[in-house]
Amino acid sequence: MPSDSDDLAFEAEYNLRARHGGYEDFLARWREESARVRGALVGELDIPDGDRPDARLDIFAAAGDAAPILVFIHGGYWRGLDKADFSFVAEPFVRAGISVTALNYSLAPAVTIDVMVEQCRAALGWLYRNAERCNGMPERLFVTGHSAGGHLTAMMMLTDWAARGLPADLVKGGTPISGLFDLAPIRQTSINDDVRLDRASAARNSPIALLSDLRPPDMPLLAAVGADETAEFVRQSRTFAEAWRRRGAPSTAMELAGLHHFDVILELADPASPLTRAILAQIGR
Repeated sequence: MPSDSDDLAFEAEYNLRARHGGYEDFLARWREESARVRGALVGELDIPDGDRPDARLDIFAAAGDAAPILVFIHGGYWRGLDKADFSFVAEPFVRAGISVTALNYSLAPAVTIDVMVEQCRAALGWLYRNAERCNGMPERLFVTGHSAGGHLTAMMMLTDWAARGLPADLVKGGTPISGLFDLAPIRQTSINDDVRLDRASAARNSPIALLSDLRPPDMPLLAAVGADETAEFVRQSRTFAEAWRRRGAPSTAMELAGLHHFDVILELADPASPLTRAILAQIGR
C-alpha cells in the first residue's frame, strides 16, 4: 500500500503547474505563436473527423500531393488545452514539405483516458482514409505529441491497427515529447481527481506495459524530454526508450539541455532545433 509520503513525492513530481509558477506565461506564448502561424499558413481548421461535437482536427497541408503526414496530439494532462494552442508546431514541418494535422479529443472528467485513446485512434483512421485532404500519403503517417499527448502518441504506436481493418504499420514512427508511459503514479496525485484511473485502467493505458505486443517491431521511436524536467518525467522517457530498444526496435532517447516541461515543446517552432531536426530525419526530410 503506497504511503502518504509516496503520494506527496509523486504530487511534487507530476503536478507541473505547482512546480512552474509562471506556466501561464508559456501558455500565452503558445497561443500567440499559434495565432501567428494560423495567419501565415494556409490551413483547414475544425474539420469533423467523427460524430461527436469535439471530433475536430486542423490541417496545415504542404504543397504538392505526396507529402508525409505528421499528426500532433496536444497535452494538458488529459483535462485541458486544445489543438489550437499548438498550431505553432506546424510551420517548420510544412516548410519542409510535411503536412501537419493537429487533433482534438474529449477531456476529463467528462470522459476517461480509455475514451480518449479510442478517439485518437478514430482520428488517425480518418486521416488514413482521407489523406488527400492534406495533400498527404497515407502510407507515410507519423505521430508526435507533448505531455499527455506524448502518452497518446505512444498508445497510437502500440495500436493493433490490423484489428481495425487498417494496415498493421499505419504509424511509421513516433516522437512522444515529455510523455507519460507508466500511469500508475498518476493515481497517487491530485490529477487523478479528474482522470479517475483505477489499477486496471492505469495498466491498460500504460504504454510500458503494452510493449510485449509491439507492432511492427521495426517502428522507430524518438523519446524526447527536457533535461530540466522532474526526475520522474526524465525517468519515464529513459525507461520507455530503453524498453523499446530491448524489443529490438529502433529507439532514440533525447534529453534537451536547459529545457523544462513548458518550454521544451517550443523547440518544434524552431526549424534548426535538435528536436525538429531529429523528427525531420525520422520522417526522411
